[in-house]
Amino acid sequence: MLAISLVVLGVIVFFIGSKDVSSSDKLGNSDSSSEQSAWSPAKVQYQSDLKPPAALSPNKPVNNQAAQAKVAPVPTTPVPTTPVPTTPVPTTPAQTAPKKTPASKQPLKRTFTTTYAFKSYTPKYVVAWADPSNYGDRFATDVYGTPVNNPPIIVLHETTNSAQSAVNTFRSNNSQDENRQVSYHTLIARNGLVVYLVPPDKRAFGAGNSVFDGLNGPETVQTNPTLNPSVNNFAYHVSLETPPDAWDKNVSSHSGYTDEQYNSLAWLVAQSDVPDERITTHRAVDRSAQRIDPVSFDFDKFYSILHSFREIAIN
Repeated sequence: MLAISLVVLGVIVFFIGSKDVSSSDKLGNSDSSSEQSAWSPAKVQYQSDLKPPAALSPNKPVNNQAAQAKVAPVPTTPVPTTPVPTTPVPTTPAQTAPKKTPASKQPLKRTFTTTYAFKSYTPKYVVAWADPSNYGDRFATDVYGTPVNNPPIIVLHETTNSAQSAVNTFRSNNSQDENRQVSYHTLIARNGLVVYLVPPDKRAFGAGNSVFDGLNGPETVQTNPTLNPSVNNFAYHVSLETPPDAWDKNVSSHSGYTDEQYNSLAWLVAQSDVPDERITTHRAVDRSAQRIDPVSFDFDKFYSILHSFREIAIN
């Protein structure tokens, strides 16, 4: 009898302890607005607002975040509502910067306000910290010591596999291999669940060799002398879970994303002051000619929901 009881108890513990993103719609806490606000893309800083710390080694990124590799989803204590980024700065240029024409001017910092429709929609969420090896700090200068001042952009991706598979990848420790370091800031599952992975004041490794073609010309920042320039230093990366019919398949189209995903994506973006023209895709910024995501994304549908969730603030 005792043996049977132990077996039953073991099975119960196994199922309780094995909850993952695919079933985590029951784990989200829709009422914890203070925690959600800490992960909002509104926390992405303009690079011109970053303050360089003193006495840091040149050209050497420093990750100051606490180790989070084994943190379980949804911490029991609220995430601080005002993250204070630590931004390493290369102070002594070690090489000659390539010649480039600076942007003539930066776009105005437009502000938005959320609407009643936004307040009527609150998605469930879960916090699933990426391993610290898969993200870093945002920089106030590039590898040549040149100050950077790119306003934030939002880059849309898709997972190409299940949400859980993507989360498992981001939780893997890749400190010994720069080429395997990857992450998004946020992932949106098929059921609209928002999965927070990397704090918005940190630099997620969502795009490799990449350039954003802005209103004033191409924008990119090199923060590592051994890697190509990228948009990561001023990007907020959001990925949509790919539909099952396209998992692990090299396809140029698929059945598309759910209404819940579009609603949650618009809800997330509506919290920021990133204007429409600075919302882009992995395909648009990629310069490796290898990325085409997110395929089958309906921008008209997305913008229709986004514009119902936010409007330009009138001062």
